[in-house]
Amino acid sequence: MKARLGFAALLMLSSCNMAPRYHQPTQAVQNGYPADTGAKNAPAVSSVANLGWEDFYTDPRLKALVQLALKNNRDLAAQAAAVTVARGQYEIQNASLFPIISAGGQGMFMAPSDTAGFSFAPGLGTSVSTLRLYQTSIGFSSYEVDLWGRIRNLTRQQAETVLNSVENARNVLLTTVSQVGTTYIQWLADREQLRVTRGTLKSQGETLRLTQLSYDNGETDALTLAQVKTQVEQASANEAQYARAVADDEHALQLLVGTPLPADLPPPAPFGAQTMIANLPEGLPSDLLAQRPDIVAAEHTLIGANANIGAARAAFFPKVTLTASEGTSSLQFRKLFTPGAETWTVSPSISLPIFTWGQSEGNLLMAKAQKLQYAAQYEKTVQTAFREVSDALTARETYLSQDRHMQSLVDQSQKAYDLAKMRYDAGIDSYLTTLEQQRTLYQAQQNAILVQAARFQNLVTLYRALGGGWSQKTVSPTVPAATH
Repeated sequence: MKARLGFAALLMLSSCNMAPRYHQPTQAVQNGYPADTGAKNAPAVSSVANLGWEDFYTDPRLKALVQLALKNNRDLAAQAAAVTVARGQYEIQNASLFPIISAGGQGMFMAPSDTAGFSFAPGLGTSVSTLRLYQTSIGFSSYEVDLWGRIRNLTRQQAETVLNSVENARNVLLTTVSQVGTTYIQWLADREQLRVTRGTLKSQGETLRLTQLSYDNGETDALTLAQVKTQVEQASANEAQYARAVADDEHALQLLVGTPLPADLPPPAPFGAQTMIANLPEGLPSDLLAQRPDIVAAEHTLIGANANIGAARAAFFPKVTLTASEGTSSLQFRKLFTPGAETWTVSPSISLPIFTWGQSEGNLLMAKAQKLQYAAQYEKTVQTAFREVSDALTARETYLSQDRHMQSLVDQSQKAYDLAKMRYDAGIDSYLTTLEQQRTLYQAQQNAILVQAARFQNLVTLYRALGGGWSQKTVSPTVPAATH
């Protein structure tokens, strides 16, 4: 009975935990995003963080590229391996909570010396034959009884490290998904620039042909011919520039995807039909950031630091270890497994730190300081995320306005060019006016494409900043539950 009471008391003591109670730091940001972001009161995505990239991207070619990237991207593969490493370290640490039980057996054979006999019984001479001793045992050695929660807190810290690595993997996934989308939109934009440039070059080439005929017939002066040739050469140089940009974009996509681009990819959707995101309501709550992987990862690091304080505190208290075994021992092998051969040993030990010369105090001081450090980093991560979303929301509204004005500029430039061409054909103005209007139209078309590309890429940026890109369709690494 006394033994049972003592064991129960030991278990009760082992439930102690020296770690301070964890409190999530107050987020030092507003409850909502600034009103000048221009978000309208319209139906919103219920949770952007839960909108998987398969739903956000609507371009079948882009979806295929993202799928390839998730399978072959080297950064993702490296981070997945890091998760496995962290999980292995957790398993090693978690095993310290339990005694490592092993079984063994041995046989010992001793022969007496010619003069003194056996070492443990000198003087017996050689009259005794060879001594044989057979033993079997099962038990554990130097198992630390976790009275003060030191091992459990170290295990909790390692579990939080695993969860942190999982969030880092999710962050790499989200970054890869957004990078593929941004690069793909840039590829489409450069293709649009190349298409507009080739269209302009074709028109200017026809104009050059007609101007050359007019010059040969004495109807046009050399200045007009030189001006037309200048336009053609500029458009030709731009064609080479955008052809190079398209090739560079394809190379960048291949690097992100991690494999040569397949020839059987679906055709791309029209420029601008790559993403889907609903209008966001005014006063969008900042707690939408709760699922951003970098914020969640920072909090896991902070929780782990909090648990490490408990481990450092436990070092000030006595450390109890147990060694125990049960088995059999016999001088005759045939009687090794008989009831009379049963043996057992229990060897408890206790050590109390007296003079550590500041080592334990230093470890505790360092653990507390690290918690303060990680708390500050967590708050900075939240503030940075808040700014990224605010910037993306503001940019989204201004890009919409800029895009409307650019489209109007293109329309007016087209009208001005058509009128200038008509006046030139009617002999009212010189061709210089037409060339100027054509140059203005071409520049307006180029700038409009740049603004559209930035606007579409901003949608991807906003989606990433809000923590989107993760869905139930994406397989996540297996992670351990945190040990409390």
